[in-house]
Amino acid sequence: MPFLQLSLDVGTHDPEPYEDALFELGALSVTLLDAADDPVLEPAPGAMPLWPTIVVRAVFAADADADQLRAALGSVHGLDPLLIALTARFESLADRVWEREWLKDFKPMRFGRRLWVCPGGQRPDAEAIGPDADVVLLELDPGLAFGTGTHATTALCLEWLDSGAATGNDGGGPWLAGADVIDYGCGSGILAIAALRLGARRAVAMDIDPQALRATRENAERNGVPDRIRVTADREAGQAEVDVLLANILAGPLVELAPLLAARTRVGGRIALSGLLVEQADAVTAAYRPWFDVGLTRERDGWGLLTGCRRAQDTVRK
Repeated sequence: MPFLQLSLDVGTHDPEPYEDALFELGALSVTLLDAADDPVLEPAPGAMPLWPTIVVRAVFAADADADQLRAALGSVHGLDPLLIALTARFESLADRVWEREWLKDFKPMRFGRRLWVCPGGQRPDAEAIGPDADVVLLELDPGLAFGTGTHATTALCLEWLDSGAATGNDGGGPWLAGADVIDYGCGSGILAIAALRLGARRAVAMDIDPQALRATRENAERNGVPDRIRVTADREAGQAEVDVLLANILAGPLVELAPLLAARTRVGGRIALSGLLVEQADAVTAAYRPWFDVGLTRERDGWGLLTGCRRAQDTVRK
């Protein structure tokens, strides 16, 4: 069944009265969008994370009349009739499984030397892999959760994990082999599952989003590792210390969680922190230095990856 979509540029006006009016007029859904590509990455505590300029987008049933909707919306007390007359745009919207639309543009991607992330049913071209390549294929469907490898923060973590599955330049062995891992804020489960496929022994995948937990469980089944991963919403999960801890979230939560994540990492264990902008790296690094030798090791598109090792208790810095 097709739909009728209305887009309304409310600019700096309060979008809530428009949102309420659209629902009163029968909108099936109303979405607020960033009109100027000006993301709010970390709003202040208690603040409403809205953008400076906003587009309100509403979806109505296909039999809704655009002219009647425009007239009715323009007559609602408290709304700007001139704004509605000038910016209201209607278009027919074909019925699709919208949460699956991303699959059309999501192709197999390579991270590091061996790791490939592939959407369900796809495989990289043999020419791209090479005739003698030793590859690890991770089949992924994020569902409605974050984590496909397309975002720079996820890509940085995947490349770091791939590097841990190979012999280092210093002659050291692969540090990921046989490791116990925590993926804190797991999203689709991509990092925990990649770690397992690259040689880790067991993983705990933690997220507070039910969609993330569902996607992680399904992806674990899809990749043959459901018996080696614990999927949980408990932030205290994984009481035992682990060899490798990953947290791809945001700078603010990373700073807040530093004592907890340090307590989950055994002495000599490795940590990878992402989801932070390069200019936030110093603040996050300072939060982890009491326990870790840590620093910015990778950058991409303005995003950074901090990695480091846990020091012994008698060398903890105050």
